[in-house]
Amino acid sequence: MHTTYGQMFLAETARIAADLPTDDIEAMAVGLAAVRERGGRLFILGVGGGAGHASHAVNDFRKICHFEAYAPTDNVSELTARTNDEGWDTSFSAWLRVSKLHERDALLVFSVGGGSRARNISMNLVYAIELAVETGADIFGVVGRGDGAAGRQSTAVVVVPAPAERLTPHVEAFQAVIWHLLVSHPALAAQAGKWESETLR
Repeated sequence: MHTTYGQMFLAETARIAADLPTDDIEAMAVGLAAVRERGGRLFILGVGGGAGHASHAVNDFRKICHFEAYAPTDNVSELTARTNDEGWDTSFSAWLRVSKLHERDALLVFSVGGGSRARNISMNLVYAIELAVETGADIFGVVGRGDGAAGRQSTAVVVVPAPAERLTPHVEAFQAVIWHLLVSHPALAAQAGKWESETLR
């Protein structure tokens, strides 16, 4: 029987879901809860699809988890001004410096590779992660490779076990799965979602 691409992709999705490192996800939930408890802010960073995730996740962490959360990519005027005037590489770190990133805060990075200084890839993430290390802020990541800056420097990181030939679509899909898991996690959820509230009536 012929296996379609859709069947193959969804079978991979099921295998990835079964193989996700649940201990790392739990560690991330506990770590994020500690950031909120100490009054820290959450800065969510992503590029491309990760930027879209960052914007959506900021909403969920603020509304559902009562986190003070921000994404630099949400302010297109500042982002493009910084990119135009100083360059893309420092666009996130300069934004974080103005926000006075400190040791009570945390970064949450959505990236396929996690940034790499050696490969000169996603240097805006690399500089932001290095600033977090310098200031003592926590770093959390959902990535597809453990050898990038996010994978090596994170307080807790989830490496999505996706096949190399379809790394990007699976990693980006599971970033959404994992942050939705986190915002609904008992350690973080401060209120039920709208439809969950309606169902419970």
